Amino acid sequence: MFLFIGSHCCGQNRNNIWCFGDSAGIDFNLANNPLPIHSRAKSRGSCASISDTAGNLQFYYSCDTWGMFNGFPHNNGRVFNNNHKIMQNGDKIITALWYWEGLILNKPADSSLNYLFTIGVTGNYGLYYSIIDMSLDSGRGAVTQKNIQLLPYAANDGLTAVKHGNGRDWWLIYRKDGIYAGWYDNRIYTYLISPIGINFVDSQAIGAADSSGFMRYVFNREGTKLAMVSAEGVIETFDFDRCTGVLSNHILIRPRNNGPPWPALWSCAFSPNSQYLYVSNIEPYSKVFQLDLQNPQPWLNLDTIYVETNYTYAGGALKLAPDGKIYYACAYYDGFNYNFPYPDTLYNIYNTHLSVINSPDSLGAACNFTPFSFYLGGARTYWGLPNNPDYDLGPLKGSPCDTLQWTNLTPNLSPLGEGKLYATYIAAWEKLFVNASGLKGKNVTVSIYDGRGSLKFEVRGLKAVNGYFTLDVDCAGWSDGLYVVHLSAEKERLSKKFIKE
Repeated sequence: MFLFIGSHCCGQNRNNIWCFGDSAGIDFNLANNPLPIHSRAKSRGSCASISDTAGNLQFYYSCDTWGMFNGFPHNNGRVFNNNHKIMQNGDKIITALWYWEGLILNKPADSSLNYLFTIGVTGNYGLYYSIIDMSLDSGRGAVTQKNIQLLPYAANDGLTAVKHGNGRDWWLIYRKDGIYAGWYDNRIYTYLISPIGINFVDSQAIGAADSSGFMRYVFNREGTKLAMVSAEGVIETFDFDRCTGVLSNHILIRPRNNGPPWPALWSCAFSPNSQYLYVSNIEPYSKVFQLDLQNPQPWLNLDTIYVETNYTYAGGALKLAPDGKIYYACAYYDGFNYNFPYPDTLYNIYNTHLSVINSPDSLGAACNFTPFSFYLGGARTYWGLPNNPDYDLGPLKGSPCDTLQWTNLTPNLSPLGEGKLYATYIAAWEKLFVNASGLKGKNVTVSIYDGRGSLKFEVRGLKAVNGYFTLDVDCAGWSDGLYVVHLSAEKERLSKKFIKE
């Protein structure tokens, strides 16, 4: 019990390093004195990072320009280690060049393993995960599983998570997107991440339906309220039960746009005391609003704390930082030229600084919004800030689930000795991702047969590491049809079918 209490009272530092934008980063380890750092991120939006309990960077993810120039527009995610080098097997992560597509979660009760969840917003639809083992490569980590699909549906550009009420496990929130299918949808999917793996729990049809494909979900500091904004102008809040993962008490603050004005809402962030919700929009002008959630009509009584009427930048993400301030990212835009990536010579106050809400618990002008006040040390920002959850949120004291307990759910990830094989085929790239977990054997052979039983591919002498195995197979030129993947090691033989079409 004392160990458990200590783990939540000390080392509240796992969110202390941010990596984002064009080589940008912030180190929040010095109290009241955040410092700019440089990273290898090259992302106009989607990014995430995680530190250890002492505040030292472990690794980060960036959805970046690599895919634009290498023919992989939908697997351009990369994982960088704490030396800012691409982690072993850390390339070609399924994602796209959007804004809120990735999320890193440490595996409960395992100090070495981490999950990277990514979503397919446009192309390669679905919810995917990869596994990072920090015990490998001399503590710099390696990706041991990659691009395993959990759901096949088109995703909204928004992914979030919050700690379970026991302070150890995670709730992961995923939202379907109806824009490409032509319908409005409001179904939210919930997964529980616990020591036994990733388990689908439930889906709820709750809240405003949306077809924009662009929604932002943000939890308050206690993890008990969830806010959402969308490109269609919707603002809504929910209560969240950290014990059950159930959303309730839906409050529609602003409905979908039915006519002008057309605020294309971009991001939101709760104040530390949860009374105020800050919202940014990108059109027709970049603005930041403060909504008092204790007011019965927050939208009709909002405070506009900042307005930019020139097309010199486009407002982006708002995020509550470890120092209790809210940071605001903007991307420079001249009104004519596509601005990702920036030209090498384009540096100005708009893309080299973040704006800051210094006192977000205060009403109106007292919140002290200071535009372009945090210098990024020569790096540049786009629209995004790291999609980091509160890694250090403790148990929900006084709740029925505030003590640690093992669940009786059936695991989706196999423990060592219960081998499981995954085969994910991505038609857009004609590439197959082969992953296995729970392997006893270490020496692996992978063989692939077509529907007539003819051997199409085989490779021997590969190695499983800590029970995990991953392999990318190029299927270009293969005929459409059914294929069977066989994986064999000293102590197991596993098979999985996939269809190339």
